[in-house]
Amino acid sequence: MPATTPLTTMPVPALRKLDRAHFAFMRALAQGVDERTSWDRYLRVEGEHTDLRTVRRTIAWIRDAFAAAARREAKPGTARLILLEPLRDPIAASAPLSVAPPTLQAFAEAAGLEDFSQEEQIEAYAAAYPSTSAGAGRRSNPARRADPRAARRQRLIERQLAALRWLEDLVVQDPRLDDRVDAWFHPALAQRLVRAGLSTLDRLVTHINGVGARWWLHVPGVGERKAMRVLDWLAAHEDVLGAGVGPHVRVPRRALMPATLAAVVPAGTGVLPLEKLRVPAGLDGREGRQRADPAGCRLAASNDLQAIDAWLAAKGTASSKPGLSATQRAYRKEAERLLLWAVLERGEALSSLAAADMTAYDAFLAGPPRHWCGPRHHQRWSPLWRPLEGPLSPAARRHAFAILRSLFGFLVAQGYLAASPLTAAQALPSARIPPLGAGRSFTFAQWDHLRTALARQAVDEPGRRLRRVVQWLYATGLRLTELAQATCGDLAGAAPSEGGAASHPGWTLRVAGPAGSPRQVLVPTSLVTSLHEELVRCGMVGGIADPACRQTPLLMRLDVATGQCVPWSTSAIYKTIKAFMAQVARNLKDEDAAQLRRASTHWLRHTHGKHALQGREGRAGLTLQRVQHNLGHASIATTSAYLGGPTDTSDILATRAFWDTL
Repeated sequence: MPATTPLTTMPVPALRKLDRAHFAFMRALAQGVDERTSWDRYLRVEGEHTDLRTVRRTIAWIRDAFAAAARREAKPGTARLILLEPLRDPIAASAPLSVAPPTLQAFAEAAGLEDFSQEEQIEAYAAAYPSTSAGAGRRSNPARRADPRAARRQRLIERQLAALRWLEDLVVQDPRLDDRVDAWFHPALAQRLVRAGLSTLDRLVTHINGVGARWWLHVPGVGERKAMRVLDWLAAHEDVLGAGVGPHVRVPRRALMPATLAAVVPAGTGVLPLEKLRVPAGLDGREGRQRADPAGCRLAASNDLQAIDAWLAAKGTASSKPGLSATQRAYRKEAERLLLWAVLERGEALSSLAAADMTAYDAFLAGPPRHWCGPRHHQRWSPLWRPLEGPLSPAARRHAFAILRSLFGFLVAQGYLAASPLTAAQALPSARIPPLGAGRSFTFAQWDHLRTALARQAVDEPGRRLRRVVQWLYATGLRLTELAQATCGDLAGAAPSEGGAASHPGWTLRVAGPAGSPRQVLVPTSLVTSLHEELVRCGMVGGIADPACRQTPLLMRLDVATGQCVPWSTSAIYKTIKAFMAQVARNLKDEDAAQLRRASTHWLRHTHGKHALQGREGRAGLTLQRVQHNLGHASIATTSAYLGGPTDTSDILATRAFWDTL
């Protein structure tokens, strides 16, 4: 079929199967239940009952499929019987009581049987009008004399119901997980599922359970209502399928209890996140070949999983927010991959690994098996979660081994391991290390496009909020998590005057970095003034100086329901900025447009590093030490990778010149 054929004109696939719902629907129609009630009760997965074309096409397909099945069983009379519609018989429904039954030819034309053989027409006619060949005794019955049409229709309905019961026992099929979706769903819906890669019921159930309530967002052309019909169908067939969708699928993610998500995938031994992994006793590290004397161990850890947890805890910082920091999550990812590989692929405890094992691990990362890989957007609770997306580049593998060297160094220093398998130099692929942020930062021209687009944003609260977050990220170079955790109480400087102008020549923001040591970052007065004005709009009369706003996040949003300033989550900020970049990209061409479509919030941090060091149009950049301090780099060598070295200009004057680009 041509790819341009509209979905609504696609024929019903020949492999489509009949199930009990089809028979129940037709029985209801035969017994006089209206189409809408019958449809909603049995065939909602086919589409909306308001689409009469869909209803009529589906009814015609079901009747034809029933008749074809009867003919395959050499029951042509039953096939004709099923094709009759007694409740809609144009002859029987409209003929006066005293009028004689129609001729055979008129009956065949009215019932749409003109193309059938005469024997089949006669058999169908006799089924519709049995009283024409009955004896005089029947015609003398007063009840039948009162309404012979009703009696004929009732007898025909009874014969149809009996035929449907016989046919259901003969041809009905229960769905199986390996069945294709187009065997059970309406062609238009099935085609959309197939195009999204959900070609079988097994894949469909796995995808739904893996993504959750909004699984349909990944299936173009399927909305929430169609998705609910699919869930209803799967729930109705859960027993025969032997699998079903979990309770987490019908509840929005924000309303789910953590225990509900945790139960989606049971704990076990397999390609699972650390919190679900159950390491076999012989591989848990209690008897690892590299273990040091337990008497000298300073960790409260008896196995490798507990040792990894202790290492991750040591990488954390004091924070009021639950969960791991971004740095801890990045470190956990590398330790998790190594532990899973050691146990599942190597058959070794992590604390038994040697240098040769680490060389083999490098080869594994360069070409992992397919069942280890999956898209990164799948959550850790999902059965679709995988530790890798695909093969790692040489640079990514070098980065992974740098983190693992930190892990093993910590375990040796704490007396958990006697030696590190990475003390010797590993034969990793050499890779030219590009400048920091290369390919992930904006040119000055691209930043100018963003500034212009920001200026055109609406003056309402969402527009002001978008401008504020982009400007703060670019001006300070802070990580998104650092800026999202900052509050008004972390700002230091003179409060703006009543007219809105700030009298302080510069403001500082206290930032708690991932290493745990706080630092003071310079902030332009214009951004503080804008924040002050926003706080006043939210009802905090004193603005920045108002004691009530000390715990108010810098990146807050206005809750329309309550009228209060509430935290703006990092995930919402990320999505908002991604959407803004994509919007700006529509007005650009070629590489500029491609850059903005790829961009994320972290690009603003890289752009700060490059622009602050380079300077612009004859204006000097910031000193290397100042940029290092802003970015929170532990080593000045890391900052140097952004380009160039320190300048001899005044730091404060250079800062003001850089902020002119806001």
